Amino acid sequence: MTIELRHINKRFGAVKAIDDVSLTVEDGELLALLGPSGCGKTTLLRTIAGLEAPDETPDSGIFFHQKDVAGTAVGDRGVGFVFQHYALFRHMTVFENIAFGLRVRPRRQRPSRKEIAKQVEELISLIQLDGQADRYPSQLSGGQRQRVALARALAIKPKVLLLDEPFGALDARVRQELRRWLRRLHDEIHVTSVFVTHDQEEALEVADRIVVMNGGRIEQIGRSDEVFHNPRTPFVMEFLGRVNVFRGRVEAGKATVQGVDFGPGAQGVSHAGEGEAHVFVRPHQLELSREALSPSSFPGRVESVNAAGAAAKLEVRTALAGLLTVELTQDQFRRDPFAVGESVFVTPRQATVFPLDYTI
Repeated sequence: MTIELRHINKRFGAVKAIDDVSLTVEDGELLALLGPSGCGKTTLLRTIAGLEAPDETPDSGIFFHQKDVAGTAVGDRGVGFVFQHYALFRHMTVFENIAFGLRVRPRRQRPSRKEIAKQVEELISLIQLDGQADRYPSQLSGGQRQRVALARALAIKPKVLLLDEPFGALDARVRQELRRWLRRLHDEIHVTSVFVTHDQEEALEVADRIVVMNGGRIEQIGRSDEVFHNPRTPFVMEFLGRVNVFRGRVEAGKATVQGVDFGPGAQGVSHAGEGEAHVFVRPHQLELSREALSPSSFPGRVESVNAAGAAAKLEVRTALAGLLTVELTQDQFRRDPFAVGESVFVTPRQATVFPLDYTI
């Protein structure tokens, strides 16, 4: 089932929550709507579901497999919706929660009791809760309750699955486990799915493609590697992961910051034009050394070291740009264990450049 949104707008009083958004979700795709709070991603998801009506404009439309559903009621769209806070019926068992959507169907469309039992048992197995059918939500962990909520949405065999911050209420470890599980589940069932998240790591790990939103508009659409390594706007660059920001200039196709050449490996210089620019460098794109490695090296002093985790994180104070964050692999840090107070040189290995007034 493909989903196509054409020129969708939505206002709440003076606030424009969605600003002329057009988007296509491919059949069987798992698409993430990613952005900060208030960017319009949940409103867009609710618009797809039919829970919000978009503002009417002559060229707008919502199409499921080329059929306009803008005027179709929520219950007739074939959509399964999973909320952040589970929304399970506390007085119902796992089995009855999952079976609910099947039991309330009109009599002619309602499966037999035997068919309902079979479908629910299959879903309980799918969400890996065998033996838990008679338990109540209060007897389950947060992660288990969210899996039940997902099974309930799948029970009606939706054409489209929509998930609104599905793991937002869970702790970090459970979130990591569930998002890997969701990715494996999606690969099995292949239902067209759209999920909302503000967690960059979650979107990058789970989604086939990511839609980065800001201020009700789409900043960029692409695969996780595309939006991370080739950001289209400064907002995408800053929103997806840590970044150091320098103010510099582009002259003769080269980016410089206070006379230091950031040109080697710089992306975006060709479209930055001449003049003042923002130069973005991710922490892992900076190299530390005790001697200058090239004309691009500039001095600094280590202010803090955090060697826990997959990478060692250091803060380095520089005259060129104030406090910078540098990430070294554990192998690099073991070879050169820089200490707080030590004088070092910082060398940018790659940079992304946008003019100060860049807009899409």
